[in-house]
Amino acid sequence: MLWQKILKLDVNITSALRIHEDQKWMRPIGTFFAHSGDSWFILLVLAFLWFFTSGEWRRLTILVGVAVIILALLVLSIKFLIKRRRPEGTWGAIYRNSDPHSFPSGHAARTMMLGTLVLLLGHIGIGTAMLVWAILVSLARVGMGVHYFSDIFAGIILGALYAIGFVALAPWIITLVPPFFLN
Repeated sequence: MLWQKILKLDVNITSALRIHEDQKWMRPIGTFFAHSGDSWFILLVLAFLWFFTSGEWRRLTILVGVAVIILALLVLSIKFLIKRRRPEGTWGAIYRNSDPHSFPSGHAARTMMLGTLVLLLGHIGIGTAMLVWAILVSLARVGMGVHYFSDIFAGIILGALYAIGFVALAPWIITLVPPFFLN
């Protein structure tokens, strides 16, 4: 009974956050934010930074890239364990075809992890901006109809906790990265 109430509340919140077809001015904004957290885009930015930086910045881009890849594998594992279908809709065919499962949101987890990592590394201004971006990406994923609210909520929690754990394990993880990537 309680579980049914929680699911109903989830559907109601999701419905309230949905950007409908008649809200034409909101759809491009939702589309932009919904795609801005794509893993290929994040990895492309990190590759660009790696190519044009050296020293500590280069090591940091590798570490963050490793964090993104490990988190993606973790999220996919959870998705295939839970197997919650995405909400009905037409937007986001690439996501619906390549990853039909929605819980937890990889975009929410990834962007929250990035913002939390930046905060934990002491960059308060950039980290705060990235956390705002993470919330906008997460809400856009619900708004565009590819996630339920609980998907992004779980993704946000997972991303923040993962970042904390990753920072704790970073010294060990960096020893696994081939040295030629770090110079």
